[in-house]
Amino acid sequence: MCGAPGTGAGTVRAVRLVLVVNSAASSVTRHTRVVIAKALSADFDCSVVDTQRRGHATRIAAEAATRGDGVVVVLGGDGTLNEAANGLAGSDTALAALPGGSTNVLARSLGWPRSPVEATGALLESLAGESVRSVSLGSANGRYFLFCLGVGLDANVMHRAERRHPLKRWVASGLYVWSTVATVASRKAVDRCRFGVHLADGEVVDDAEMVVVANTRPLTYLGARPLEVSPDAALDAPLTVTAARRLRPTVVAGLAARALSGPDRLVRSRHVVYATGQDHVTIRGYGGVPHQVDGEYLGLTEHLEVRDHPGALRLVVPHDSPDSPGGPGEAPNRP
Repeated sequence: MCGAPGTGAGTVRAVRLVLVVNSAASSVTRHTRVVIAKALSADFDCSVVDTQRRGHATRIAAEAATRGDGVVVVLGGDGTLNEAANGLAGSDTALAALPGGSTNVLARSLGWPRSPVEATGALLESLAGESVRSVSLGSANGRYFLFCLGVGLDANVMHRAERRHPLKRWVASGLYVWSTVATVASRKAVDRCRFGVHLADGEVVDDAEMVVVANTRPLTYLGARPLEVSPDAALDAPLTVTAARRLRPTVVAGLAARALSGPDRLVRSRHVVYATGQDHVTIRGYGGVPHQVDGEYLGLTEHLEVRDHPGALRLVVPHDSPDSPGGPGEAPNRP
């Protein structure tokens, strides 16, 4: 399976596969790891590597690309996926996502089953059908992201939730909601998130308090419901920017309600500036502002150069996925 070269952009080049496991991720158990490794090894020359520290998945993926391995499969959360993507960008080695974290934004937006074992069965079908696509990545000061960069309020929310990491295994959605409420209630946390967003066409949003630069529509999931803030975002399109201003508690509540009822309503808010087709965005903070990529908090910065990188990553997608990956959410009838 997948051993002989095929035709077209979606061909997996080799049978060698590396399974990268983050055993600390919320949905990863010893039993799940064993079952998935056995299933993949039945059809592939499969090696299994456990991550040991932050950044380790980047090195594992880069080494796999240097060897010319065909696929790096990640069993972990969005942070581990992000690290692997940073090791694979620009290479011929494909990335595959198995949902092992608490939210699994990328895997769910692509339409993989929410169970990592069931997702493995779907993955094997996709590899048999050579369902691999070249997709875009964004980057922020050279750090690639798969689905989003968040600056300001969004990053503060992620940071607050990250500090309570043990709870994510049990109450991921509730923790995100609690973190949002607690952050908005802390005016100090909101007031110091002021920055300018300089768009590709020269427009400047000089009073932003939150911006999401997106490659996919869902920013996160609240239970089964996607929180969508970028209705035109897709992994095969330029970046989409959603910037928000004057984020008082009542404004944040209104924007959240709009996002849950449909992202088209969100971007029509008078508090939001929305821009599509962005290949280059500059963010300048008025002092240090918090930022995160793919749900991983990266600290304070005063300057971000954000760029679109078309076709930077080869990504395994469900064999029955729509033409534009990273769209509205999970495939119908998936558990």
